[in-house]
Amino acid sequence: MLQPWFTHARFGIFIHWGIYSHGRWAESWPFFRGEVAYDDYMAGAAEFTASNYHPDKWAGLFARSGAQYAVLTTKHHDGFALWPTAQSALNSVTGAPAGRDLIGPYCDALRAEGLKVGLYFSHLDWSHPDYASVLPRGKQPHDHATRHQNRFGYPQGKEDPEAWERFLAFHRAQLHELCQDYRPDLLWFDGDWERDSEQWRFKELRNQLHEWAPNVVLNSRMGGYGDYSTPEQAIPITRPEGTWEFCVTINDSWGFQLKDDNFKSPRQCLWMLAECASLGGSLLLDIGPRADGSIPEKAEAVLEAMGRWLKINGEAIFGTEAGLPPGHATAATTLSADRCTLYLILFDRPQGPIPIKGLCNPVQRATVPGHSDTLTCRQLGGAPWAGLPGVTWIDLPPEKTDPLATVVKLEFAEPLDLYTGSGDTVTHNA
Repeated sequence: MLQPWFTHARFGIFIHWGIYSHGRWAESWPFFRGEVAYDDYMAGAAEFTASNYHPDKWAGLFARSGAQYAVLTTKHHDGFALWPTAQSALNSVTGAPAGRDLIGPYCDALRAEGLKVGLYFSHLDWSHPDYASVLPRGKQPHDHATRHQNRFGYPQGKEDPEAWERFLAFHRAQLHELCQDYRPDLLWFDGDWERDSEQWRFKELRNQLHEWAPNVVLNSRMGGYGDYSTPEQAIPITRPEGTWEFCVTINDSWGFQLKDDNFKSPRQCLWMLAECASLGGSLLLDIGPRADGSIPEKAEAVLEAMGRWLKINGEAIFGTEAGLPPGHATAATTLSADRCTLYLILFDRPQGPIPIKGLCNPVQRATVPGHSDTLTCRQLGGAPWAGLPGVTWIDLPPEKTDPLATVVKLEFAEPLDLYTGSGDTVTHNA
C-alpha cells in the first residue's frame, strides 16, 4: 500500500553516483552503445575514491533545499554496488579506493535530518555472467534488439534457463541485503524493460519486498506492480493518472560530467516543482556528485536557493492537492487538503490585477506568504443568481512580488466551489 508520506511529499533529490562519476562519460550506457570498451569503463572504479564524501553535509543540503526525501543509486546497470554486497566483488568495499560502505552512512544522515530514505536499484546487470541467459519473451536471436554481445543482456547461442534462475537468486539476494541492512522507505527501480513481468516474477517480488520491508514504497518500474508512475525528463502536460513523480536532471546529465555546465536555474527548477504540484505530482530533481563525493557548486547553489524560497512559500507546495483545471488562471495553482485555501504561484510579474475565473466562493482573505497585510480582491461581472460567477481580480503591489516566483494565498470560509461550465444565456435579472 502506498504510504501517506509519499502522496504529498512533492519534492525529492535524486543522486546518480558511481564509478562513472569521474565525469568523462555517462553511467553504464557508453559501454552498452559501444562508445567505450567495457574494460575501460570498469577501470573507472580506480578513481571512485569517495574521499570527500560527507553524507551529513549531503543530508543537510537536501533538508535546507526543502526536499522531503532522497534517492541514491545503490547499483546502476553496470552492476557496481555502493554497499558491501556478499553477492559480487563489484562493490565499493572491495572494488574501488572508496573501500567502505557508502549506503549506510547516507541512510543514517538522511534520517538524522528527518528525510525519507530512497534507494535506486537496477534490475538488470550488464556485468553479471548469468544475466544474458534468456531472450525476452517472443524475441529471436536475430532480432535487431537482441544482437548485442553476451554481456549486454541476451544470449548469442542457446538459452540457458538455469543460468536465469541463478541470476534471479542473485537479484533477490541483493535486494534482501538492501532491505534488511538499510530499511529503505522507498525502492526506486530501473532496468525492467529487457524482460517481461513473468520472466522477472515481479508479482512474487512485490510480496517478498513487503515481507522484507513492510512499509516500503515501490516505484512503477516493476512491470505494473509498483505504487506510482515515473515520467522522466519530459514534464507532463496533462495530469497522469494516480500518484506520480517526475524525475529530471538539474543539468543535462544524470551523473557528473565534466563538460555539462548547462544547469537549470533556481527559477526553472521551482517552476517544474510548481507545475508538478499543480497536477498533483512530485518532482525528483537529480544531481551528480563527483567521484570524490563532492556536489558541484552550481547544483548546491540551486538547491540552496530553492530552499530559501520554500522556507517562505512551502505551504503552497507541501501537503497540497492538485489545483484548478486548465483555463481558470494563468498560473500554477494548488489547493490545501481541505480545499479551503487556493494558492496561485506566479512566475511572471503581473502588469495589473490578477484574474481568476470560476470562483463561486467569496474570497475571505488574500495574502502573500511572508507579508501580513491583505490584498484587495473584487469580483466583476457574472450572474451569481444564475450560478454564473464573474472574474475575481486580485491587486498585487510590485513590492510584494518575489524575483523567483510569487505566491498568492486565497482563503475561503467553505471548500472551494468552482464553476467549470461554458457559460450560459441569462434570461432574467436578479
